[in-house]
Amino acid sequence: MINPDTSMNVLGGPLGLCSTTPLTGYFRDGACNTCTEDTGSHTICAVMTDEFLAYSKYVGNDLSTPHPEFGFAGLKAGDAWCLCAGRFLQAHDEGCAPKVNLAATHLRALDIVPLAVLKLHAADTA
Repeated sequence: MINPDTSMNVLGGPLGLCSTTPLTGYFRDGACNTCTEDTGSHTICAVMTDEFLAYSKYVGNDLSTPHPEFGFAGLKAGDAWCLCAGRFLQAHDEGCAPKVNLAATHLRALDIVPLAVLKLHAADTA
């Protein structure tokens, strides 16, 4: 059995829940937990936008089309999803990064994306 890394967020607190509807995460536990086997680093709790979903589809990762054979209904704007850190950084560089729930973004995201960049895209949690 694969065990997740320590569940801490980028702000230094306990990792918050990202989404159970749709159910997300490398472990499909609703959180952006990770481990060494998670080579994609599904560590950023991103809030989808139409712009980001179109961009992701354009670069070859179609997150919006349903795939019922895998139990995947497809994502829509407003859905939260544990996004690969590299894809987030790529979208940031292209000017179309989604919003980020910092409390639900795993500390290991900082291996790839600087905290200052994540904070630029922080979702309003108030």
